[in-house]
Amino acid sequence: MDDNDIIQLYWDRNEQAIRITSDKYGHYCKAIARNILNNEEDAEECVNDTYLNAWNSMPTHWPKQLETFLGKITRNLSFNKYKHDHAEKRGSGEITLVLDELTDCVSDTDNVEQVLDHQELIKAISSFVRSFSENKRNLFVRRYWYADSVSAIANDTGMLQGTVSKTLERTRKQLKAYLTERGFEI
Repeated sequence: MDDNDIIQLYWDRNEQAIRITSDKYGHYCKAIARNILNNEEDAEECVNDTYLNAWNSMPTHWPKQLETFLGKITRNLSFNKYKHDHAEKRGSGEITLVLDELTDCVSDTDNVEQVLDHQELIKAISSFVRSFSENKRNLFVRRYWYADSVSAIANDTGMLQGTVSKTLERTRKQLKAYLTERGFEI
């Protein structure tokens, strides 16, 4: 079934929309949640919450890309669950490393959020990522959107782990310089 047909099912409030969404995008959403949470049960809970959020938000929003829309919901729910579960201590897992790696590039302190226009920051990062070659863009997105481990990325791309790590390190430095040049305080 085509994405527009699935979205129409949501708009029609047809419960089949959730089953079809699960069949088509369940593995995709679960992979995102699992990479962030590193826990099968929590990942499953976030995916189910994704369907509920999609159900509740569809009547007012017709997403351009259903896959991206669902991925973003899953990712946000997973990050929220992660933050809730690790509020008092730093947990182990890939997401801690991913967040630590990006700390120098983009801060999440109240000070920065008050100064920066959030949408402008998103546009700047998107523009930066779009300027990459396809291979470099895939490395960046897999690491910082999907929270894939360096070893998984290396394995899937045929690159050495050290090469993946070094490429990501250089990319973070470039991102920091790019944002600084555009007036964002880091």
